[in-house]
Formats: sequence, structure tokens, C-alpha cells
Amino acid sequence: MMRDTAANQLHDFKNNALKKTESITTSSGNPVGIQDASMTVGPRGPILLQDTHFLNKLQTFHTERIPERVAYAKGCGGFGYFEVTHDISKYCAASLFSEVKRRTPIAVRFSTFSGESGSNETVRDSKGFAVKFYTEDGIFDIVGQNCPVFSIRDPLLFPSLVHVVKRNPQTHLRDADMYWDFMSQCPETIHYMCMIFGDRGIPDGYRHMNGYSVHAYKLVNDKTEGVFAKFHFRTDQGVQNLDDERALCLACRDPDYCTRDLFNSIRNGNYPSWTLYVQLLTQQQAKNLNFDAFDPTKIWPYTEAPLIPVGKIILDRNPANYFAEIEQMAFSPANMVPGIEASPDKILQGRLFAYGDSQRYRLGTNYLQIPVNCPFRVPVKNFQRDGQMTVTDNQGGAPNYYPNTYSGPEPCLRARTLSTCCPISGDIYRHSASAAEDNFSQATDFWVLVLDDCARKRLVQSLATNLSKASQVVQERVARLFTMVHADFGRLLTEALNTENFEYC
Repeated sequence: MMRDTAANQLHDFKNNALKKTESITTSSGNPVGIQDASMTVGPRGPILLQDTHFLNKLQTFHTERIPERVAYAKGCGGFGYFEVTHDISKYCAASLFSEVKRRTPIAVRFSTFSGESGSNETVRDSKGFAVKFYTEDGIFDIVGQNCPVFSIRDPLLFPSLVHVVKRNPQTHLRDADMYWDFMSQCPETIHYMCMIFGDRGIPDGYRHMNGYSVHAYKLVNDKTEGVFAKFHFRTDQGVQNLDDERALCLACRDPDYCTRDLFNSIRNGNYPSWTLYVQLLTQQQAKNLNFDAFDPTKIWPYTEAPLIPVGKIILDRNPANYFAEIEQMAFSPANMVPGIEASPDKILQGRLFAYGDSQRYRLGTNYLQIPVNCPFRVPVKNFQRDGQMTVTDNQGGAPNYYPNTYSGPEPCLRARTLSTCCPISGDIYRHSASAAEDNFSQATDFWVLVLDDCARKRLVQSLATNLSKASQVVQERVARLFTMVHADFGRLLTEALNTENFEYC
């Protein structure tokens, strides 16, 4: 296959670079000893605020694009409600789950991960699936996607992940070498790639895909007993997907296919809905798993954590104005209500900071005062004031300091009683993934147990089509990686790359 000079940009840079490898530095020129691991309390513990390299890297990353979102820029959404259908109050004391038939207003935004705001929606990509609950205890955001696993397990690599799905910094073109060079050196991406390049990699519109929280959360009941949970949104319309040929046709004829489908469905009264389920694990069950329960590149086996129904989300209103209600819609996993807490998932821990910081840069300090983002069911009372675009009464004459004796707001007893203690111990260090980390067994199960022969061939075809644009040395490295999933997988991928006569279903 002939490659033009743009495709060879990285090779030209390498050939013209200095022979001596230069050291990575921070923005202030300090040398970096470990670049692929954030500073945590033990190998599975939470990230420390003193990890200034991680914080600086995220802060710099968040301000790379204006005013478009850095990731998940192309999106659409709708409004509706969540209704409880099954009682889970014994697991969670959050008010939105408190009783059957209880309804909570919601907003949902769907999006593509890698494309710009005007890009094609039928590209093979992970799709964002974010749900905002406007509860009586404030905003609760689940910022998920249509793939049940994430591609990396440490947030220090997230800027690089986004960079490789974007554009080459010199050619401003998508670059297969960038993408596959990164993925092939991060074996934890293998499970994610098997799913994204499989049949569900291109949903037939957002109404026909599932959504997953990906991360584990901690649910707390009124006895302050905790259990870990993952949220699943299963489409009631049925899962439907596009093959590559149909997706390419739509990319030419209707690049806004998914947005159009959702808008028209709601406008015509065909309101899309999803059933919400949770998977639950106790602390002991999480410890007994043969992998880290808080590794987002892994799924929880249904044998250990079966799906428990909770309720339904239904979208019955389109936005009145796209910019006001969808483009300005802002999510953050840090928005959690009493009864729901974060888990030690490192990617979630990174996102707790990243999303709010990114939104303040993109929309302004007071982005939570924008109507679509404000917790309209509860008055905001805190000690934060002023800033650009303050559009409320700025909390009037109430004191802006705590503690005070002048009728300022006081801590909430219910929120305090629903907070749990999480003992942590371990050595503070940048704990890189262990060489013994199991990156392949779940991908192997996916290949052997989930896919049939035709689905395997379609997965190989999709991978080969994308990978064929990369250089041969990168292709060979990727093929070796998939061989570690299954020998037949690597062999079929190599054959597909080396011949035009590969038999597809």
C-alpha cells in the first residue's frame, strides 16, 4: 500500500530527530521519572492531591481547545424523566431511588468521542451516554458511554488517548500510526478495542445502543452500609448496529444521522426509553475477584454481580435551543447526591477533578448557574460568590464565610450520616501497572464465548481495514498483541492484512 508524506510524518520526525533520546519534563522543565502512572496510596488506592504533575497535565490538557469540548464534542440530547420501578432502598438511601413510581427530571446527552463538533456520527467510535438527574438533593451525573469497559486504567494517560484519536499536530490529519502505536503499547486497551471494532462499534442511532457507567460507585443505605455498584442503561428499542458499508454511505449522505434520528423520534411521539439496572458487589466480593474490581478496563461477571432492575429513563422533549440546552450542558462525575459516593477507580478519581475544571474553562466560573446545569429543585446555598457571568442574586446579603453567627447555611445532618469511612493504607508512589496484570483473559472470553464465527470475521475485517492505514512495523506489533488474546485472532488478522482474499461474512 502506497503511503503519502502526511501518513509518514511520524517516521520523518523520528528519522530527523536527535539521536539521543531526550527526557520528558513538566511544563516548568522538571524531569519526569514516571510518565504512565499517577501517585496513589498503594497500587489500588486513590490519587493524591499532591500529585502536581498529574494535576498540571490535566489542567493544561483541558485548555487546549476553545470553546469546543476536548472530547465528545459532537453531540445531541433530550429531556424527560426517570421513574423508579423496583425498590433498591435497602442498598441506597439516595432520594431519587426512595420509592417506586417516584419520578425525577433528567437530561441526556449522546456524543461521539473523537470527532469535532461538525464531524460524522456514524464513525466507528465509543459513544458518550451521559445522564443528568435533577434531584431534590441537587444534581447527580452519570457520565458513561456505550461500551462497558474503558480503554485505559490510569488517568495520566488520558490526554494521550485523546491526542491519538484527534489529528496529527503537523499534518492536521487523522493518523493511523499515532492511534495504533499508542494502543499497541498499552495492552489494557485490548478489551476495549475488541468491543469497539466489533458489531456494536457503530450503533444504528443513539436510541439503539446501551449505556454504561463504566466506573464503580459506592451506594450507601440509611444504616450507612455500603455496596459497590455499576449502572447499566439497556435500550428498550433493542440493540441495532450499522455495518461498515451502511455507515460509510450515511457518512456521505447524512453525517448527522444519529442526531436526526433522535430528534425525529421524540418529535413524532416515539419516545425512546432505557431500563436502568445495577450490578452490586460487597466489599468482600470485590476483594475476592481475581482482578481489581475498580479497574475500568474490566467487566464484572454477571455470575458474581447479576443485573438488578431499578427503573426507566424516558426522553419526551427535544431541546428548545441546541446551544442553550445541549452545547452548554455540562456534566461532572463529582456531582453526587447523599447515598452515592465515589469508588477507588483511578479513572473516576481523575474525572472527579477533570470535568469541573474543563467546564469552568469552557463555559465560565459560574457554569452551574446556566439553566440547563443548575440544580433547580433545590436552592444553592454556599459561601462562593462573584466570578464572571454571575446571573443570580449572588445569594443576596447572606454571609460568605463559615462558621458564622448570622444565619448562614449549616451542614446537612442527613448528608453527614450517609457519609462512610473508607480505610486506606499503602505506599505513596507512582504505581505503574504490574507486568503480571491480566489484560487479556476477558478479551479472550469475548472472542471465544461471546462471538460466533461470522462475528469474529467481521471484527477482524474491521480491525484490518483500520489497521491497514498504519505502517507495517505497527501492524506487526498490533497483530502480536491480538495473538495474545487468541492464536486464531492474531493469525486471522495477519492474513487479513496480507491478502485481499480474506473471506468475510
